Amino acid sequence: SMTHIRMERQGAVGVITIDRPARFNSLDVETAQDLRKAGLQYCRDPEVRAVVLRGSNGLFCSGADLKYIRAGGERPDLGYLSPQAREVPMGYGEVFKQILEYLHSTISEIRRAPKPVIAAVDGVAAAGGFGLAMCCDLVVASSRAAFEWAYGKTALTGAESSTFFLPRLLGLRRAMEMVLLNPRLDAETARQAGLVTAVFPVDTFDAKALEL
Repeated sequence: SMTHIRMERQGAVGVITIDRPARFNSLDVETAQDLRKAGLQYCRDPEVRAVVLRGSNGLFCSGADLKYIRAGGERPDLGYLSPQAREVPMGYGEVFKQILEYLHSTISEIRRAPKPVIAAVDGVAAAGGFGLAMCCDLVVASSRAAFEWAYGKTALTGAESSTFFLPRLLGLRRAMEMVLLNPRLDAETARQAGLVTAVFPVDTFDAKALEL
């Protein structure tokens, strides 16, 4: 059973929800692992014709959980981190790598899927959450959505395929602006820039995303 990832089928639509509001829907190792499991399951299920990826509580996703990484990331129930499973030197980079491995393989799965994957962004999509939204086939945003590169704030280079997708979505000059100046784009600005397919009001947002 999954702790912070919810899966529900609505007819031929598979809905995946990142549900970790206490940590701004960020991803620790377990959540990233479960996200990949959910992605694999719906992307490869022939009964599922489209996938919606969303966050809970008016947040999309804020990427890797930096507090968790700074704390050393240990979770006693993660058996594969135990010495018998494999040697993992527990520096920040190693914990980060664990999360990125699952996140990047989720993104590969989304790109390979023979069906559309729709990011339904209500609230903030930042750093890895921004990358996750950008790799989807369509992105719908609620009127209170915001998109931010955000990696530079923590002296990180961009991961989660965002450096691959941004120049293709925006053109090189605008991509450099996102990366170097880190503007926070509201839903309508993101739509005009070509990052977002459509913007819907907050109160009908979930229904509109499913309808699409």
